[in-house]
Amino acid sequence: MNKSILRYTLLIIPLLFASCGSRDADIAAVKALTKRIIPDHAYKFVFHKEASPANKDFFRLEQHGTKIIVTGNNANSMATGLNYYLKHYAYIYVSWYAHDTIDENVEFPKLSETVVKEAVADRRFMLNYCTYGYTMPWWGWNEWERFIDWMALNGINMPLSQTGQEAVWYEVWKEYGMTDEEIRSYFSAPAHLPWHRMANLDGFQGPLPVEWIEGQKELQKQIVERERLFNMTTVLSAFAGHVPRRIKDMYPDADIKELSEWCGFAPTCFLNSQEPLFADIQSKFIAKQTELYGTSHVYGFDPFNEMDPPSWDEQYLTDVSANIYSSLQAVDTDAEWLQMSWVFYYKRRSWTPERLKSYLTAVPQGRMTLLDYFCENTEVWRLSDKFYGQPYIWCYLGNFGGNTMLIGDINLINDRINGVLAEGGDNLVGIGSTLESFDVSPHTYEFLFEKVWNRDLNVGEWVRNWSCVRSGGENLNASIAWKILSERIYKDCSYYGLGTILNSRPTLEGHGTYYTKPNYSFKNRDLLDAWMLLLSTPVNKETYNYDLVNFGSQLLGNYYMKVRDEFTAAYKEHDIILMKSKIEEANDLMNDVEALLNTNESYLFGKWIADARSFGTTKESMAYYERNARTLLTIWGGPILNDYANRMWAGLVSGYYAKRWNLFFDAVMDAAENDVEFDEAAFSKELSRFENGWINDTANFTSRPVGNTLDVANRIYSKWEKKISLW
Repeated sequence: MNKSILRYTLLIIPLLFASCGSRDADIAAVKALTKRIIPDHAYKFVFHKEASPANKDFFRLEQHGTKIIVTGNNANSMATGLNYYLKHYAYIYVSWYAHDTIDENVEFPKLSETVVKEAVADRRFMLNYCTYGYTMPWWGWNEWERFIDWMALNGINMPLSQTGQEAVWYEVWKEYGMTDEEIRSYFSAPAHLPWHRMANLDGFQGPLPVEWIEGQKELQKQIVERERLFNMTTVLSAFAGHVPRRIKDMYPDADIKELSEWCGFAPTCFLNSQEPLFADIQSKFIAKQTELYGTSHVYGFDPFNEMDPPSWDEQYLTDVSANIYSSLQAVDTDAEWLQMSWVFYYKRRSWTPERLKSYLTAVPQGRMTLLDYFCENTEVWRLSDKFYGQPYIWCYLGNFGGNTMLIGDINLINDRINGVLAEGGDNLVGIGSTLESFDVSPHTYEFLFEKVWNRDLNVGEWVRNWSCVRSGGENLNASIAWKILSERIYKDCSYYGLGTILNSRPTLEGHGTYYTKPNYSFKNRDLLDAWMLLLSTPVNKETYNYDLVNFGSQLLGNYYMKVRDEFTAAYKEHDIILMKSKIEEANDLMNDVEALLNTNESYLFGKWIADARSFGTTKESMAYYERNARTLLTIWGGPILNDYANRMWAGLVSGYYAKRWNLFFDAVMDAAENDVEFDEAAFSKELSRFENGWINDTANFTSRPVGNTLDVANRIYSKWEKKISLW
């Protein structure tokens, strides 16, 4: 036998034996993951743990006989290697949605080469405080398990882990003498908890039910245990100064001030970090949190999210920052503060370089890490002398509020990551995403985290492979479609308040609210061409159907602007017949949008409502959760944020947006037929009454898909193609 073959055989036999019988936790974790996602083919993969010579996370893929050997330095790296094989060789896509099916009826080709990849960033961060409102409030373990698997498969090792902290705070505030009712009334309802946690609001739609607090406590225990199995640094919370107003009453001598108002909500209270009470609260919170959930010694918190501090004096900012960290380090000597830099972008006129430097450098170097939150728009590291030496993580945000708009430029992501890797300095410690919601543009996040493992990733080659992943194999039309999409459609960056005019509060011109700006720069003809190419080569895959719904609904939503504008022109010409014709066309279009969205579970408002109601144990509590779920996606809750979380979902289109538009059409028609000017201000008040009443409704919406996506999409394409192509 050839000596090199003998040496390789002697090496691989113990590896095969070890992977089958080893008690190594890393190998056990990734084997269990493999059985969850591809149970019928898990036996084809053998996992081996090996130290990295370069002290970097890495994976290696090799073929040995009928087995694919996945080697990595830990479970996270091995899971990433497994995913690389699934996407690039078997064209299997594992999404972040628990309801998505995974097609195992595919070929698992043999590797003809050894594949080795090394992470270019030690930390791969994921999530945003707001994701816990816009995507995750109604998740149970089934959804969390799938998402943690997805994070592991994409090499993410630093998730924001914010579930269940109200159980900790409940015990803390109880020790200070607050009653059960006072504490739970201080908390907001579930979908609004992120903004309560960030001190933006208190008590909205409270009191928070006991069943929610207890259930989330147990869920968080499962979450952090599984995340740590995949070598993830779980980012928990800490005390940043936000206290109940009742504490201000109980400690009248303490320095507790109101922060600035946020989006029309009443100001919240902030305890000066120099107060002895501050350190005492911090100590109690960290001790109780660690008892329940353990710790990875990294704590995410932000004292002044989108608000002004009590003083802009540089010394005050220095003292606040230094004292907050000192209170944390006194409890956990290894503590690291993870701070959003969003506020430094959002209020950049107030956070002058001098103030920002005073705030950041007051914490010992290396003990505060900044999340550069919105780097596709503004890289704060470039505006702040690389955060004055503090470690930072470059982040792509990509989605605000769950707005279902086709946005996300992977060419820009690629260029900016290349830029920060080349110029970002030694204190760049990670790359991640701070998305507010999961609902659209999944390819941007897949690209982002694959880029972390391949600095030289070629965008064109990646897009071609992505078209294969979406189609389950080679598909020329899909490849051309995705080339069009990546080069001509997905070229805008996300911004808050995006939405088609269909989602907007009705108005004769422009858009009815700030948070439904129908801004996009692509040509609808190009999107129509890409949609047609996908329709021309049907594939029975969940991903294919998702894309048909996503692109088709966007196209029709865009076209709604033309119909509205023609209605407005007819109104100005006092053409009653044409006005009626345009109303019919608008309703026909909205009905088709609803029908298309109804065919895919990812676009069902009814599922959002059913998931919310599932947390209730009585008729009253189910209605409570539904009201909160309805509120967030529509009026939001404050006078300013109406439609911030607008999204093109079945149920919202027919049950909310279409009803608003028909109230509008009726009012305008009534004015035209009576030969009086339409009073938009009066109508806006009527519309507010409808919106505020709608959140208390309990009308049923389907929580399961209805209809065949391909059939519905083909019908709609045939019906609207000529009008859209001539637009």
